[in-house]
Amino acid sequence: MQKIVVAGGLIGLGAVMIASYGYGGTKFALAALIGGVAGVSLYHAAFGFTGAWRRFVREGRGAGLRAQILLLALLVVLAYPLIAHGEIIGVKANGWVFPVGVASAIGATIFGFGMQLGGGCGSGTLFTVGGGSTRMVLTLTAFVAGSVLWTGTASAWQGLPRISGVSAIRELGTGMAIIVSLTALTALWILVSWRERRRCGDIERFTATESVLRGRWSLMLGAMALAAVVLATFAVLGRPWGVTSAFPLWGVKALDGLGVPIQAWNGWSDKAVARSVFDHSTSVMNFGVMLGALVAAGLAGRFAPTARLSARDVATAVVGGILMGYGARLAYGCNIGGLVGGIASGSLHGWWWLLWGWTGSMAGIWMRERIGMDPRPASGG
Repeated sequence: MQKIVVAGGLIGLGAVMIASYGYGGTKFALAALIGGVAGVSLYHAAFGFTGAWRRFVREGRGAGLRAQILLLALLVVLAYPLIAHGEIIGVKANGWVFPVGVASAIGATIFGFGMQLGGGCGSGTLFTVGGGSTRMVLTLTAFVAGSVLWTGTASAWQGLPRISGVSAIRELGTGMAIIVSLTALTALWILVSWRERRRCGDIERFTATESVLRGRWSLMLGAMALAAVVLATFAVLGRPWGVTSAFPLWGVKALDGLGVPIQAWNGWSDKAVARSVFDHSTSVMNFGVMLGALVAAGLAGRFAPTARLSARDVATAVVGGILMGYGARLAYGCNIGGLVGGIASGSLHGWWWLLWGWTGSMAGIWMRERIGMDPRPASGG
């Protein structure tokens, strides 16, 4: 069975690469392959934001958070020079620098809340779907629905206060931007470690990699692999790795196929609706992530979907997914495009996303306890 899963995943990834090549040439085919590497890395390292944030809040353990800080530090050191001086080596890399304001704060908060209910972040939803999680198929479907819902209401948020995007690379210069960003990340590392030691008495070490092909990977190896994914995306597509910008297209294609007059919604012309899902670089990367995770699950011998879902599983997956879809588009991206992509670009909006995404996540963790998804933690600590 597992060999069939691996073969199916590899054949599927090859098919996506061929299909995307027909629209975007070598760049799109490579984007699908990079997505496949991301899927393998995410699955083998179990590198998710949702669970790591929840574990730190509930148990005090911060290995997952420190791995995320390591990922961001690697990108600061490597991506900032690529953005500023990549043309020297023939790479035109443009960072994402988006506005900071009330709407994006609300969006990141909604997303953070939704990801705790839904059980996965942007990247986490994709790789767990590929890994065989039936519940996360519901979350992803609702994620897409929430993204489409946003397209019909996007104009309603445009009048809220905001400031133009701020780029540390542009304002401070590459060297100083690296120093400032690394200082902030170091402070976060110290804070997480201090809290963990105070609550648990020690610092959780990164586990060793068991097997590169069959997993599990250490979180450190996962961070390095995902940093390589982001840098490869910069080199091939000229921008950071993103996830959620493809979801509105997936949704409107599905609605159009069902006969819904989606052209009446905000911004969806006949041409836009007719666009192939393989004619979108983020879309083919997402397919690659799911297929890469499918291959990884097969190699690890852990591909075992189950249809046993409770009513609460279904309800939280749907509600959480809708909130994530809507919030991500409002906040200029999810944890990958908004947080990782923002900080990797030297943009203030990445830190803004982190602040409000964490706030929403805290509320979501509280809600999980209230509705019985998680047992109440023991008092003290």
